[in-house]
Amino acid sequence: VLADRTARPDWVAADLLAQAEHDRLASCVLVTDSLKLALAVRAELARQLADLPRREIASAALRDWGAALVARSMDQAVEAANALAPEHLEVMTKDPHKLAARLTTAGAIFIGPHATEPLGDYLAGPSHTLPTGGTARAFSGVSVYTFLRRTSLIAADAKGLAELAPALEALARAEGLEAHRRAVAIRGVKENSP
Repeated sequence: VLADRTARPDWVAADLLAQAEHDRLASCVLVTDSLKLALAVRAELARQLADLPRREIASAALRDWGAALVARSMDQAVEAANALAPEHLEVMTKDPHKLAARLTTAGAIFIGPHATEPLGDYLAGPSHTLPTGGTARAFSGVSVYTFLRRTSLIAADAKGLAELAPALEALARAEGLEAHRRAVAIRGVKENSP
């Protein structure tokens, strides 16, 4: 997650946990120019992790592969995000579209606070066979475009996420990935299904 001081710590933490609950080896990194945000996210992670069904897996991922990188500026934060070349890169900043144009090495870029990573996992449509371990510097998701480098851009507003929330939450629940469901639900979307 690439975030500035305008990002909501609870949303950032929810999205980091949505990544962390996948696997003990999942990398979940916050890159920000705000120490205040980094500290608030750390507190939120502890709070949200307390009752997460896959708490042991997420805790191991956070402990072994999690980090909060505090940059001197958003320019430096963008450089760090590009150097990390993550599989998924969420942009939660004041002007996420403008910043996303400068991000060149990610498997998929999620633009804005409502473009939570579960949206890409379940419904947005980009290939979910994405480059991991920093390989997004040179590769895209597996498809007919395998020999071309491209990035998926995913954006959502509150209304769009509200329309997709029941399906997102149902799919997350079916997979047993509670942090994924919560990353959608925390945005104030009311669930319409049982």
